[in-house]
Amino acid sequence: MPVAKSVVDPSEAWPALPLSAWAETYATLHMWTQIVGKVRLALSPRVNHWWEVPLYVSARGLTTSPIPYRKGAFEVQFDFIDHWLIVSTSSGETKSMRLEPRTVADFYAEFLSLLQSLDIDVKIWNMPVEIANPIRFDQDRVHGAYDPQYVNAFWRILVTVDAIFKEFRSRFLGKVSPVHFFWGSFDLAVTRFSGRRAPERPGADAMTREAYSHEVSSVGFWPGGGDIKGAAFYAYAVPAPEGFGEYAVRPAGAFYNKQLGEFLLMYDDVRHSESPRDALLDYCQTTYDAAADLGHWDRAELEKAPPK
Repeated sequence: MPVAKSVVDPSEAWPALPLSAWAETYATLHMWTQIVGKVRLALSPRVNHWWEVPLYVSARGLTTSPIPYRKGAFEVQFDFIDHWLIVSTSSGETKSMRLEPRTVADFYAEFLSLLQSLDIDVKIWNMPVEIANPIRFDQDRVHGAYDPQYVNAFWRILVTVDAIFKEFRSRFLGKVSPVHFFWGSFDLAVTRFSGRRAPERPGADAMTREAYSHEVSSVGFWPGGGDIKGAAFYAYAVPAPEGFGEYAVRPAGAFYNKQLGEFLLMYDDVRHSESPRDALLDYCQTTYDAAADLGHWDRAELEKAPPK
């Protein structure tokens, strides 16, 4: 497998990611991750809160982690350094396809053909989810951009944020999700649970009912879209306790978006801060404080004691 020359500075942990500069690549990559993610969904045992669905940040990109299949397992990895999609099996086989400008329809056809060549038979629903105006994967010849520099920059942000989210996650004794990448909404998130069931949500679909069956405080990173014109960190509580949006959170640039019902902190405000790590941890902690204090969580039982 030939190796592509890197076109970015691999030492930069907080690279610029202007939404307008990579919007077309972002839209294409979103669909590619949905195709791969749906394979994991189709073949994985059901886990509470849809935790069998996401991808995970890896040392080279994003990965499904091992997917059980027949008498073994296989793994699909997006390599965002050399720009390959790699499928590896527990029987020792490895096959790959180039990540380069190509339509979603072409990616879909070649990826399923690659799986079939490895005797992996899987059927997925070929309609995208959680986006406006979806186009079936096999018919999508609209999205086909792929800028390796911005894909790599996006992944390097994920690597940095993944580590900080894991540090924040480690402070909690209660039930807490992995740090995982949801390909539906295209965001990296970690979620803490109070331990109590959430009230029923009248009219909610099956996905939402399962995701929010229990009280949560969640924080995540998202490249932006719609009215949010750039990458941002978000935080929300379900159910949101009274006064949640008025709670004083840090750092100073964080704000509450009433339309979304979430606190937002723009990525550029973090990357330009004196200590991006401290700014992000402060945001994670204080937005959680808002949910836990106002929601009357049993914090003494759920949290580790601070080190002496």
